[in-house]
Amino acid sequence: MARSSAGLSALTRAMAVLDAFTVENPYLSLTELARRTGLPLSSAHGIVGELTAHDLLERMADRSYRLGNRLWELGTRTPGALGLREIALPHLQALHAQVRQHVQLTVRSGLDVLVLERLSARDAVVNATIVGGRIELQHSSSGLVLLAEAGEDVLAGVLRRGLHPLTETSIRDETKLRTVLERTRRHGFAVADGYIYPGSRGIAVAVRGAEDAVVGAVSLVVPNDDAPVEDHVRRLKHTAAAIAESLRRSYLPPGHPRALPGGRYRRMVNSSQPSMVYLQHALSAAPEVADGAGAGER
Repeated sequence: MARSSAGLSALTRAMAVLDAFTVENPYLSLTELARRTGLPLSSAHGIVGELTAHDLLERMADRSYRLGNRLWELGTRTPGALGLREIALPHLQALHAQVRQHVQLTVRSGLDVLVLERLSARDAVVNATIVGGRIELQHSSSGLVLLAEAGEDVLAGVLRRGLHPLTETSIRDETKLRTVLERTRRHGFAVADGYIYPGSRGIAVAVRGAEDAVVGAVSLVVPNDDAPVEDHVRRLKHTAAAIAESLRRSYLPPGHPRALPGGRYRRMVNSSQPSMVYLQHALSAAPEVADGAGAGER
């Protein structure tokens, strides 16, 4: 791939432009993009023009830019994130109906938690998470569950970056963090009492995928009132087990008696049983595709 005089590939520079947009700053001007990426204005102009031509960015009437819907379209094709969300969503909704607070589905992205889904109620406690947003691993119950299952290199990265406590009860040193992670491994859940907001408590358990590896976490954000957590933990573990079972069934070979219907769609779509059967049959009737993995799912 061609490289700029600064030694950065075209793809790296394009990713720098896309990464400049955040939940807090969804609209940026060309000048702001150049400043945030460190690219010369002329280089930023060329990259932004090409990304806009491919609908990866959209130009607004005030000449600012935002991420394009094409990125959302591409993102919906990944089983690792939105596929997991689709499969998990009915189970998250069932849990939310019981607790009427915040229910979240997250995955680890580097040293952060990435929020895939959040269900809330109008009178629920304060929750700082935003779908598509990130939180440093050590700040949340979900992050602690995911960090507990990650390797020592991930923990080392968290420690190098710094713990950056947000409240008086946040984790402040390596000894406390290691103690919390060991307790999380031993009990199978994590509790974060006021780590992000003093009046809110996070409780989380891991979600395991088809290969029994941890693929994410499901969590609650409830009042930080020192109430026993056992009932919440029981509900979370039941939900995580139900999600894991659905994930396993979505990856079973076609024709297996417990395989979910839907053909290739079953790893990406969660809909009514008749809809999934229809999608499976429609796919079977479609012309052959030059996709080896697809042929195995018919």
